[in-house]
Amino acid sequence: MSVKSLLQYCSGLPKISLDPNQEIISEQSVTNRLYVLEEGVLEVHRDEEPISMVNEPGAVFGEMSVLLSIPHTANVRAVTASSVYVVDDASTYLEKHPEFLMPIAQILASRLRNSTTYLVDLKKQFKDHSDHFAMVDEVLESMAHEQVESFTPDEDLPIDP
Repeated sequence: MSVKSLLQYCSGLPKISLDPNQEIISEQSVTNRLYVLEEGVLEVHRDEEPISMVNEPGAVFGEMSVLLSIPHTANVRAVTASSVYVVDDASTYLEKHPEFLMPIAQILASRLRNSTTYLVDLKKQFKDHSDHFAMVDEVLESMAHEQVESFTPDEDLPIDP
């Protein structure tokens, strides 16, 4: 499933236009909003380090913050004139519109697969090094075993500090 599939659930949502360099998400802010790119180019950066340029309609932003109930972990700003759909009070919206979750879950799973593939490639490439590249094993182990300790459907998920 492509990110474009998320667009099919956006009709009826408010839409905003962005000017170049306009920021919609600030690192460490808490908004409980999701943004879905309709058109344009958005840049994601963290600690002023560029992470990615996104131009694919249907790309979602703010999902980690909403799903984990944590502050945003990156900044997002328009590179070109852009338009995005806005989901205010996203945690409540997602509870009422679970169909929105499957495309987001697939996007997140794809990112995790790509990250894991990259880390495994690094591990293979630097397997004989004893420097900081040796920590790739620890990162992979952490990713593979990071699970919520206990979960019942009616219970809030614990959040790590």
